[in-house]
Amino acid sequence: MLNGNDSVEDELELSTVRHRPEGLEQLEAQTRFSRKELQILYRGFKNECPSGIVNEDTFKDIYAQFFPQGDASTYAHFLFNAFDTDHNGSVSFEDFVMGLSILLRGTIQEKLNWAFNLYDINKDGYITKEKMDKNKDGVVTIDEFIDCCQNDENIMRSMHLFENVL
Repeated sequence: MLNGNDSVEDELELSTVRHRPEGLEQLEAQTRFSRKELQILYRGFKNECPSGIVNEDTFKDIYAQFFPQGDASTYAHFLFNAFDTDHNGSVSFEDFVMGLSILLRGTIQEKLNWAFNLYDINKDGYITKEKMDKNKDGVVTIDEFIDCCQNDENIMRSMHLFENVL
């Protein structure tokens, strides 16, 4: 259970129908966030998702608040699926913070793997895009994806955009 702050402890007195997050120490060990950062992230997550989990429709609503221009629901769908690593139709705080840790503090390799999984819609280990398909076999493997991204100046620059966000 999250320890170290009484108000966080109070928030965690949840009924059995609510999701109970992993211990703070475990999340500290699994992510690149400090205890204080995890507590801040948890409060924000609980503010938006009082039950401790978020379904895809709620995720899309939250995402739309950050991108009010146009319809971002398709991208939000892919993003939700990338955060929902166990594919159970919901994103827990653990799912969220693990993905966020990669996006904000991960290595280039970790970020590119995460991005590949974002676009690997059916999770078969391939994406289809002619530009990245180096051997022209009709699919893009993770190795082709990473090679292409690492050789693209704009993509590499964008990998560093979020490093100092939190």
